[in-house]
Amino acid sequence: MTDLSHVIDQSTPSIARVYDYLLGGKDNFVVDREIGDHFKNNLPGSVAIAFTNRQALVRAVRDIARDGIRQFVDLGSGLPTADNVHQVAKRHLPDATVAYVDNDPIVLAHGRALLATDANTTVFQADLRDPPSIRDNPEVVKMIDFDQPVAVIFSAILHHLNDDEDPAGVVRYWSEQLAPGSRVYISHFRSGHNAETTAAEQKLQSTFGRGRWRTDEEIVALFGDLEILDPGIAPCAHWRPDPAPADGTPAIGVSDRELSVWEQLIVAGLARKN
Repeated sequence: MTDLSHVIDQSTPSIARVYDYLLGGKDNFVVDREIGDHFKNNLPGSVAIAFTNRQALVRAVRDIARDGIRQFVDLGSGLPTADNVHQVAKRHLPDATVAYVDNDPIVLAHGRALLATDANTTVFQADLRDPPSIRDNPEVVKMIDFDQPVAVIFSAILHHLNDDEDPAGVVRYWSEQLAPGSRVYISHFRSGHNAETTAAEQKLQSTFGRGRWRTDEEIVALFGDLEILDPGIAPCAHWRPDPAPADGTPAIGVSDRELSVWEQLIVAGLARKN
């Protein structure tokens, strides 16, 4: 891990770094690992949330690229890990362009180091709650042509916004910027009305002082007037699962087994602007 101790506040946990730890990354500090270990040790099975969310994002980017969309804006992108948006997109469209946005300075530092030689990918620090500052950022203006279809990614980020921060308004702003044929992808913690959901929600709220789980109906409402594509809003593990490979290795996503309470906790949806 690059030594950023002189510029990063190590006393306060970071959403991006906690996710990084849960996914097996090394770009995190003791304070982040303490939160991650709470989920690992006190809420056994909950780490599946991070993995099924990541796998659904991979499938979403793959399908968007297969539909010919070459431009991606990944909001609240988190730390670089395996199968980043630009890596998945470029498997199908080598000229794909990606703008990564996060408010954590460690994401900016590591992202720029990783992407230093990639002219079609950029990363910068900004606040999701101020979308015009992102849309008008010179990095976005240079990289993304909003007169052509664009995919905007909200992967596991909108549940960190409180209602008074108007997450639906954030999505609506970006929808209004997009050309017809564009896509909006959202994954989001859902209200499970059970002890596990309550425990997880309370832990994150007490740690970060923000965020709210939402019902399926509330998550649908975040898409506004966009057309939600098949299969609608579904648990990440069941959202567009891959068929099992012929060699017997596990598929990315599952469709033929009952999900754990944790796998039911996070859902995904993809919508199109007509």
